Amino acid sequence: MLFNSVDFLLFFTVVFFLFYFANGFLRKLILFVSSCIFYMWFVPEYVLILFLTILIDYYAAIRIEDSRDNRHRKLHLLLGIVNTCLVLFVFKYHNFVIGNINLLFGSGIPRWDIVLPIGLSFHVFQSLSYVVDVYRGQIKAERNILVYGNFVMMFPQLVAGPIERAGNMLPQLKACDHKITYNDFITGFTRVLWGLFKKAVVADTVSNLVDAAYHNYGYHDGSTLAAATVLFAVQIYCDFSGYSDMAIGIARMLGFRFRENFRLPYFSKDVTEFWRRWHISLSSWLRDYLYISFGGNRKGRLKQYRNLMLTMLIGGLWHGASWNFVIWGGLNGLYLSLEKMTNISGHRPRLWIGKLFRAAYVFILICVSWIFFRATTIEQGWTILRKIFTDFHPRKFLVIETTLMTSGVFSIIVLLGFEYFLFRKKSFEALCAGRKGTIRAFGFSLLMMILLVLFGNVNGTQFIYFQF
Repeated sequence: MLFNSVDFLLFFTVVFFLFYFANGFLRKLILFVSSCIFYMWFVPEYVLILFLTILIDYYAAIRIEDSRDNRHRKLHLLLGIVNTCLVLFVFKYHNFVIGNINLLFGSGIPRWDIVLPIGLSFHVFQSLSYVVDVYRGQIKAERNILVYGNFVMMFPQLVAGPIERAGNMLPQLKACDHKITYNDFITGFTRVLWGLFKKAVVADTVSNLVDAAYHNYGYHDGSTLAAATVLFAVQIYCDFSGYSDMAIGIARMLGFRFRENFRLPYFSKDVTEFWRRWHISLSSWLRDYLYISFGGNRKGRLKQYRNLMLTMLIGGLWHGASWNFVIWGGLNGLYLSLEKMTNISGHRPRLWIGKLFRAAYVFILICVSWIFFRATTIEQGWTILRKIFTDFHPRKFLVIETTLMTSGVFSIIVLLGFEYFLFRKKSFEALCAGRKGTIRAFGFSLLMMILLVLFGNVNGTQFIYFQF
């Protein structure tokens, strides 16, 4: 069930009214059952895998908290991590490992004919963070399995994040007797429309052009492939941040507060800042549970660079069982390490021209890494990169096709304008607050609806991050 579908509209309408008029235990039950229905809409039997990860980490966290012997606490932490990761390995990485073994040794080990459960990586990371936080003493283990189940399964963020922390969500889910205010509903509703605009108007519009270029990369010159890569940077941002906006908005309409997941990442002045603004819930997870666990910057410069590379390589592999994603992660790890070496983050430009130059430089670096993220094979990625640097024609790069001129460019201008206004000057809270909040929200919603009708993709295409 996709957010950008009629099925979800009907589903959420029913869930909202049931949830609104219920309270306490009944609300928790409605949220759990609706999350099960939402997830089972894709592949029904895979909800059992979700139940398994919930039971593993629910039990592990309680045993960690109840154990007085530190060795037992570490043992249960290890069991929780290993068993949860084993589920992820079986479905996501088994065939990747077998394929590489067959390639290296010429063996013929058969692969398993299994389909990756949607969003498995997201709820595995969310469960793991909970167990580690209990072990570190940052939160108490949740004894109510229905509350913990809702933390992992809550349908707005179940299949593509944001990766929420237990410290933020468990207190909200435990009480579940909050009043859903008019401001909650209108703020969430406008946020959902904004996310839908980014997905259905911008991302789905440019995706056709990106697919046409990348699927036929052997027939295009470097200029066309460079333009397609820039458009892919726009596509993946609008696709994924659009999902996050919709998830945050849907949760807000139910009275819950999710954390922000994107903050104008392409306005960053260095790659370090980019990763503080892009997929914030994942980048902060990688920092808190991998980079810091590896030693962070506490053991000298060389080990800091090693820790950055390891963190980003694992982050790349988390995105997909492919060497393309490993290269993508490695490039970002290299960028971050070089920035630490040169201390470029410590020298921030003051003049607008310097800020513009730095933002452009960061955007180009990120686009180079996006090539391997979008490519389906290493050969395809290297060929596209080589063509961009050896067969690039600036004049041809600036030529924009009519279809892009009529819808894509206009949509991107609207996107950038509103993104800058909302996150640098205002916010959705400010947009909908005060006496004129209703008028502003109504005007904003009406504009989004008009743009969706005129330029939106009505087919309800899947979000990119569902595959992870």
